[in-house]
Amino acid sequence: MNGILNVLKPPGKTSFQVVSLIRKLSGERRVGHAGTLDPQATGVLLLCLGQATKVVQFLSEATKVYHAEIELGIITDTWDSSGRVIQREEPSSVSKAQLEKVLPSLLGTIEQTPPMYSAIRYKGRRLYELARQGIEVERKRREVHLFRLELLEWQPPLFTIEVECSGGTYIRSLAYDIGQSLGCGACLKELVRLKCGSFSLEEAIDPSSIEEAFHYGYWQSLLYPVDEALLNWDALILGREKEETIKKGLPVPLVSQEGCPDRCRAYSLEGRFLAILRSSREKIIWHPDKVFLSTS
Repeated sequence: MNGILNVLKPPGKTSFQVVSLIRKLSGERRVGHAGTLDPQATGVLLLCLGQATKVVQFLSEATKVYHAEIELGIITDTWDSSGRVIQREEPSSVSKAQLEKVLPSLLGTIEQTPPMYSAIRYKGRRLYELARQGIEVERKRREVHLFRLELLEWQPPLFTIEVECSGGTYIRSLAYDIGQSLGCGACLKELVRLKCGSFSLEEAIDPSSIEEAFHYGYWQSLLYPVDEALLNWDALILGREKEETIKKGLPVPLVSQEGCPDRCRAYSLEGRFLAILRSSREKIIWHPDKVFLSTS
């Protein structure tokens, strides 16, 4: 059982609960998600089954698009509406013009402080485990990239933005930073993930429909091929000899054009997805980074 499942995560469920459901339905133990969604968040949650778990890394790094509703004047310990309110400010003096001035200043490469209530590890423990014990530690700031920030709705103290960002971006941190820039504080109220890479909300399947598909035996039609996550990469077709070399995990010599990327997809003569290849610095020798012995 190999492929990618585009799940419409409902509110109130953790990403791990969705993973557990698919493990139970499919009987496949190798199930991983490509980017956690908080329990109250909804939208695209990509699950990789079997051999597809080898592309989780690349889907996690893919560009994401979100709709985020943010409330001004409130700061919580989780930086979203699920947390305990730790500070209130009067936001009535904040204008739409001020917000429209702040948003462009956040575009591009920025540094974010991850929330304490996150799954990042600190000295072997998850940050949220420490946070639940009332322990706050200094977090290393992370570099992320915001490609687009669009104001969709302004109904103070609430406003809604559409965010296009790099993988690893915390929208709760973004909400907190916007509040700090406006001087009144803010927290994330609602979040919907619209896209992850090429996978969109319109194509996502809710868990009850997935359960029905497994019950009636047409679940395979819901799975995307493993290489669907990498279709924007260059591709190479390998002859029989090089195919066998790659299957053994050994590098192969390939002639590359100038400007060729560091990674590419490799296929057999029959069109079967074989591997992700990683080039040497000279772009002459290509090493199998991930090998897919069976993706059918």
